[in-house]
Amino acid sequence: MAMRLVGPLQDRDAWAADACSAARTLDILATKASFLVVRELFYGTTRFDDFVRRVGTSAPTIARALSRLEDAGVIARTPYRTDGHRARDEYRLTEAGEELLPVIMALIQWGDAHLQPDGPPLRFHDVTTQQQVRVALVATPDTPQLESRQIQVAVHSPAGRANS
Repeated sequence: MAMRLVGPLQDRDAWAADACSAARTLDILATKASFLVVRELFYGTTRFDDFVRRVGTSAPTIARALSRLEDAGVIARTPYRTDGHRARDEYRLTEAGEELLPVIMALIQWGDAHLQPDGPPLRFHDVTTQQQVRVALVATPDTPQLESRQIQVAVHSPAGRANS
């Protein structure tokens, strides 16, 4: 199963994938530490020492991940100070960072299905309805999840319409 490439994309050797949005996203989330820092931000972790402890890696690795994510506009730092201590920074997701939620959830969902023989370690539910949350590709809210063979890929035109 594969997506259907149309127009000039049909000749895959005639176009370069170097402007690929997936590749550019991976440049930001390229390390396990960067990805896990974003996961931890969704779980409510905000302070450096807590990232080091929860991610389970070294302070320099976390510092690099935080710097990369900040440079990409995924997170922003906010200074805080507790009595008797020097000023430090907390980290929060930006709007762009919040938009990574489906990416994080999709990877968790895949891992739950394929890497957890005893079932998922966590369950995710809507706070209001208590319905289980899952990530799915759908054309409209009322349609079933799409498979890759049901998706067409076309070059995006500058006028904002995809070529067909």
